[in-house]
Amino acid sequence: MRDHVIAVDVGTGSARAGVVDRSGRLLARSEHPLVTHVVGEEVAEQSSEQIWAAVCMAVRAAVQASGVAPADVAGISFDATCSLVLRDTSGASIPLTHTDRHSFDTILWMDHRAIEEARICTETGHRVIRHAGNSLSPEMQIPKLLWLKTHRPDLWSRLGFAFDLADFLTWRASGSNERSICTLTSKWGYLHGEPDPWPTDFLAEIGLSDLLEKCGLSASATPVGKPVGTISTEAAKDLGLMPGIAVAAGMVDAYAGTLGVLGGQAGKGADALTGQYALIGGTSSCVVAFSREPLFQNSVWGPYFETVFPNCWLSEAGQSATGALLNHLVAMHSAGGEATVARHRAIIDRVQELRTVEGHRLAEDINILPDFHGNRSPFADPTLTGIVTGMRLDQSFDGLCRLYWRACLSIALGLRQVIETMQAGTAVPARLYLTGGHVKNALLNELYGDVSGCEVVIPQTDDAVLIGTAMNAATAAGLYPDLSEAGAAMAPNAVSRAPKLAVKGEQYDRDYQRFQLMQEMRLRLRDI
Repeated sequence: MRDHVIAVDVGTGSARAGVVDRSGRLLARSEHPLVTHVVGEEVAEQSSEQIWAAVCMAVRAAVQASGVAPADVAGISFDATCSLVLRDTSGASIPLTHTDRHSFDTILWMDHRAIEEARICTETGHRVIRHAGNSLSPEMQIPKLLWLKTHRPDLWSRLGFAFDLADFLTWRASGSNERSICTLTSKWGYLHGEPDPWPTDFLAEIGLSDLLEKCGLSASATPVGKPVGTISTEAAKDLGLMPGIAVAAGMVDAYAGTLGVLGGQAGKGADALTGQYALIGGTSSCVVAFSREPLFQNSVWGPYFETVFPNCWLSEAGQSATGALLNHLVAMHSAGGEATVARHRAIIDRVQELRTVEGHRLAEDINILPDFHGNRSPFADPTLTGIVTGMRLDQSFDGLCRLYWRACLSIALGLRQVIETMQAGTAVPARLYLTGGHVKNALLNELYGDVSGCEVVIPQTDDAVLIGTAMNAATAAGLYPDLSEAGAAMAPNAVSRAPKLAVKGEQYDRDYQRFQLMQEMRLRLRDI
């Protein structure tokens, strides 16, 4: 009986696949690493062929571990980072860079080479920019494509398709060039809901009047929960699945996590989602909220219409480097080493021991601004940098643990500022639904609630992002009539943690004042 689905989540560092039954149980999960080519602070590239190979290995391993027969799989869904895949008119790869082992044809989401192009787009003042928090980010696809046309005309002349990574995966799986509303509205300037969704006047103004032709785009797009096609014979062979099963519209990875933790609320409508925030924490962090009417706010991406749920507007704010910041500090410290899961766990365990002795005074002389890769919210400035004050000549492991603790606190302080920005002065109480890799970090789990004053809800599953992707697959495959019923049936159980408001008032409010003072100091230093 076809009552299982395959969920694939392609993050920054790995491709993850899970086999999920119609009740939302994750029966098996497998992961395969991805290769990233990094040059300096701005350039980050991946290989779509290596990504596809990693996806295939993860899917095959997950299916084998689950014991589910391929004949029992009804559909497959992909979510991915908002990276840009380049292909020629025949669908062949267009590499930006070659190495001995890989040809890199994918500009990673965190690549910041298009900062100048993003500024050019922003200065148009077009209504598209209003939907990007009044400042277009170099992490979005339009600036990246403008960079390509400007700086690599040799590649632009060969371009026949450009895909958001999730759309590339659905294309590779099905052969269908249908794109997802989820990806196009959030990263391509596609104004879903308008009679002419592509802003051709804006594209002409910035020099991309040929965008639709060069990228293989059309006027229509497919909503989440609907199929773009069925899996091809070739792709089914690669993945170890049966040909002809449904391939759901692709999803942005953060929005898949949002569906995973808020899917159970979808049937209650947009009003029930008010004050419910999804926090998807990994290499970076995204905070996603919904509203019945469009809400425009500086530094908050969106509002995007029906990006996930029908008749709902989605808004997103976030932090550019969170898990990446912690990895960076571990790797650069003399007592750190490789930033493995085991190393993070050892540091966290030691921090907890130090806290039992020193309490809230632990490393309180260290203050950190976490903007090591720019700031998404509230400043929408990709050129901002981080700051660390209070450092000593301490190269010990405990010295690393103290720095790590204060870095975790700085991430939580940044989240508090993000939430305040999204609330825009309203008194709506926020509940945070946490998913992503940060679920495994006990320090962040605690700090997110205590620093922000929000209740934190943590799903009891190994991977709520995969569950959200599975909801998409189950709906597209016809196991459920719509996302709300899939969400109600497949949503994972969760536990909630109330914030310790006394601790917030005694300690973290003071840390927040220091945090904001450091931001002011950073601006003054820039002006000298």
